[in-house]
Amino acid sequence: MQAETVNIVGLSGFPRVEKGDDLAKMIVDTAKKNNVSIARGDVVVVAQKVVSKAEGRVVTLKAVKPCGRAEEIAKVTLKDPRLVELVLNESKRIVKASPEVLVVEDEKGLVSINAGIDKSNVSGEYHYALLPRDSDESARRIRSGIEKSTGETVMVIVCDTYSRPFRRGQTEFAIGVAGINVFKDYRGQKDLFDYELKVKNVAIVDEVACAAELVMGQGKEGVPVVIVKNLTRVERSEASSIEDLCISREEDLFNGAL
Repeated sequence: MQAETVNIVGLSGFPRVEKGDDLAKMIVDTAKKNNVSIARGDVVVVAQKVVSKAEGRVVTLKAVKPCGRAEEIAKVTLKDPRLVELVLNESKRIVKASPEVLVVEDEKGLVSINAGIDKSNVSGEYHYALLPRDSDESARRIRSGIEKSTGETVMVIVCDTYSRPFRRGQTEFAIGVAGINVFKDYRGQKDLFDYELKVKNVAIVDEVACAAELVMGQGKEGVPVVIVKNLTRVERSEASSIEDLCISREEDLFNGAL
């Protein structure tokens, strides 16, 4: 019997990313410098922050003029009105606004604090990074670029860090995917004791994102890209979207609790 192993390989020495940079090329070049081969079936996990930087999604508060609504919400949340203005521009509805908390839903259905806008690992006192406009499309571009350079068919996940309802601390979430089924569906299968599994539908792209964060880190590690190898549980899919993970308000178990 041979033990099952999954390899999580962080690409060290990744260069600083600027607006307009070709992330796919940077990933392939840095992998070569790390003596890491990118092979068919690998899952390439990319931190949202470098995607946003490459796509020019970094803004300065000094250029933001808050509207009246942003001013009013800022009084409730105790946040900078200019930051609130950015959040409102990225949101389709406010889920909760209270002191120090502004939870919103964006156009893709992602619910997060401050619409995912933050300044960690962004240089400049007043500079903040917004989420990519379409993280699925970002993942598809990276995937296409890697495949053109290497000739290998890979899967790509764009990930970011989020809080969770009723749990302390943060974990990684997938916010964009390309070429990978977001679920590992066990429903209809049998467990060890021959019971049929009825609800077990694992959000496997979130699990992969969390595994990648063990190598990426959150501070000054400087490892924004991870290659996950030998992960046999994932399935390829050209049709999957991160929106498949978002649920309606009718399905939401926490609806009304926030």
